Amino acid sequence: MFKPELFNSLKNYNTKTFFNDLIAGIIVGIVALPLAIAFAIASGVGPERGLFTAIVAGFCISFFGGSRVQIGGPTGAFAVIVFGVVQKFGYSGLVIATIMAGIMLILLGVFKMGGLVKFIPYTIITGFTAGIAVTIAAGQIGDFLGLVPDFSTPITFFSKTYDKMPGDFLGKIVVYIKSIQTINWYSFGMATICLIVIFLWPKLTKKIPGSLVVIILATVIDLIIKNTLGWETATIGSRYGSIPSSLPAPQIPSFNIELIKELFPTAISIAVLAAIESLLSAVVADGMIGTQHDSDTELIAQGIANIASPIFGGIPATGAIARTATNIKNGGKTPVAGIIHAIVLLLIMMLLGQLAVYIPMAALSAVLVSVAWNMAGIPSVRALLKGQKSDICVLVITFLITVFIDLTVAIEVGLGFAAFFFIKKMIDVSEVQSSRETLVGGITTSSNDELSQIPHGVLIYRIDGPLFFGTVRKFELAIEKAKIDCKAIILQMENMIYLDAGGIKALEQFKSACDRKKITIIISGIHTQPYLLLEKMGTAELIGRENIKPNLDESFARANEL
Repeated sequence: MFKPELFNSLKNYNTKTFFNDLIAGIIVGIVALPLAIAFAIASGVGPERGLFTAIVAGFCISFFGGSRVQIGGPTGAFAVIVFGVVQKFGYSGLVIATIMAGIMLILLGVFKMGGLVKFIPYTIITGFTAGIAVTIAAGQIGDFLGLVPDFSTPITFFSKTYDKMPGDFLGKIVVYIKSIQTINWYSFGMATICLIVIFLWPKLTKKIPGSLVVIILATVIDLIIKNTLGWETATIGSRYGSIPSSLPAPQIPSFNIELIKELFPTAISIAVLAAIESLLSAVVADGMIGTQHDSDTELIAQGIANIASPIFGGIPATGAIARTATNIKNGGKTPVAGIIHAIVLLLIMMLLGQLAVYIPMAALSAVLVSVAWNMAGIPSVRALLKGQKSDICVLVITFLITVFIDLTVAIEVGLGFAAFFFIKKMIDVSEVQSSRETLVGGITTSSNDELSQIPHGVLIYRIDGPLFFGTVRKFELAIEKAKIDCKAIILQMENMIYLDAGGIKALEQFKSACDRKKITIIISGIHTQPYLLLEKMGTAELIGRENIKPNLDESFARANEL
């Protein structure tokens, strides 16, 4: 049943909670301002469309969503898709594709398909996220260096001709290389200093975002330098003109069958990406505040937001992990904080929107490069590269296809390879353990005989079969059943026949959930392949080697020490 979290939150709402939401909403609104503008520009549309998206979609996602603290708006993940669509079909084509994606998201929620997103392997998510990050960073080279490509004479490279800025990765690199002689050293210097400040600023304070600081300082300094030394760099105003001070009137696009057919694959890409990123953001939020979001309600909200956003001149939107985390860290308790964030952005646009035309493009490029760096997930990639060859293969393939071909193709091919490697592993394992029946992928409680021996305050779960990306939800259910007086959970792994990177991630999430409840995880009877992978990826150290025991007796002894 569709029931937005907002209405649940308002049942016991009070003045103190509102004050927390108000402070968080104002801060997140300020944080979202430069990001909304930057993501719109990276997507190949005017900066005002990023603001429209953050206001309209941000409001809808908070009002209708299934998460208490989710903050929605434009994100870097969409930049690649949107840029390509705008280049080929114009903004009108993007509007149709986004509305179609919104309808798909609503249908996914209505038919309760939210849980299926959890079956996308961790390696694929990491691979395409890193690929998107590289593509975003590559798209900022021009503004970072202040390049001015000249298309009056089409640029040719290996029989391919470019008469405007291309949307693909290789095309952009070619154009930038051909235009390197137009470098603006003033722009380059500004962008470099802005980037350094962004990375160093959190060491001074985390209360005020570095992106906002560099935008303000760069704008003021650029105006001073322009009026004194005469140095110039591209600004929002010089490239896009003025920014409106109000939302545009809603406009319903005209649909035709041929265009719908042509844009259908793009709409699928937008819907899939919106679903994945929004639900990932909601999961991260759950981990930070110890709640459970409603995946299906969240998908419906994302669908409503992606229908409303283009009608009011916006672009695709989804849950934003960084802004959601900012909301939580600043005291946001309910969806009211997200609604306030949208209102704050609207007020800023109405009162201060005209000042945005002075923002240097070099400063915005630095903001986007920093976003790309954080988005790349270097620690996650590094950890996966220490793992098994099958995970590395899926990661690399997904990454390369995302960068050089297409995001949707990357997910499809990645899923294909992940399924292939999983089947191969299951075949290999079944040959080794043919003498014993196993219940594949199950997490069950102990038998009655075992229960009589379990120390007080200890739960024991037996994992039968492989622990992989498809068993994440079972861990969630296990922690939900833990009582207040629970001091330890023993994971009996004598029958666990396989572990992959998704299983590792599930274990790490389970460990975080247990830490919040002050519950110690003890692993009993783990086999060689899973244990070696735990060691390779650092999870053994995270859990604590003193909590990894060869059998139940030693696990009980360890539990009694706690």
